[in-house]
Amino acid sequence: MPRPKKWRRVCKLPDIKAYGPVNIDDVNDKDAVIMTVEELETIRLIDLEEMNQIDCAELMGVARSTVQRIYNDARRKIAKSIIAGKVLKVKGGNYKVCSTDVGMEMCNNCFRKRHRHGRK
Repeated sequence: MPRPKKWRRVCKLPDIKAYGPVNIDDVNDKDAVIMTVEELETIRLIDLEEMNQIDCAELMGVARSTVQRIYNDARRKIAKSIIAGKVLKVKGGNYKVCSTDVGMEMCNNCFRKRHRHGRK
């Protein structure tokens, strides 16, 4: 019996769910590159928030090796989307959203709350 998948913690669902050429609405999922929500969250934390993989793993509630795999998969999908000119859609995955009722600024798990200005 396979091991059950572990839920990844995500601070916020993305507002924009597709990126690509101007005629995004005409593209079906077969012609698009699908990125999961946790892959986008890993890109946000490592590239935008300049977090290292260890801190990112702690925040998401997974092992560092899992973050590395998710990050590499996400980068590969972004490159494929850009080079091939395909639409990049964000959907699906194994994740749980942090307490969204208080907002990202007030969430105790969010990086900016724990470390002033997003850095140690």
